[in-house]
Amino acid sequence: MRCPFCDHQEDKVVDSRASREGIVIRRRRECIGCRRRYTTYERVEEVLPVVVKKDGRREPFDRIKILQGLKKACEKRPVALSTLEEIVDRVEKKIQETGEPEVPSRIIGEEVMAQLHRIDQVAYVRFASVYREFKDVNQFMDELTQLLRDERRNETRPP
Repeated sequence: MRCPFCDHQEDKVVDSRASREGIVIRRRRECIGCRRRYTTYERVEEVLPVVVKKDGRREPFDRIKILQGLKKACEKRPVALSTLEEIVDRVEKKIQETGEPEVPSRIIGEEVMAQLHRIDQVAYVRFASVYREFKDVNQFMDELTQLLRDERRNETRPP
């Protein structure tokens, strides 16, 4: 591991602990050269399926792309970055659990929308409007109407 401060190649691990439900290992390191400390995160490299886009193109699964879409949908909304990262973790885990070598982008988009629907309805509508490519205000209104129906249904259910 190269020191990010002095580029020295030797360090020692001062502390290691699992974070984010044991998926990631956080290591606190100290450079042997300059004695400064820094943190690294390690995650097991897993073979993720290839994403099949709507037009048939194939590309590697990219969790950063999902996180960027979530950040844009949640802009100026009271949703913590850690919550968005948890959504991406859940989506990634669900996709891995299928065991399929390829997964349609539609499956990923629908799962992201399901997760957003539970967390922030405004962010959900923003994401849905881009993901589902609403062509006009009527499609947008249909989505809002369905959202309101779901909300009313949830309010009338006993706890």
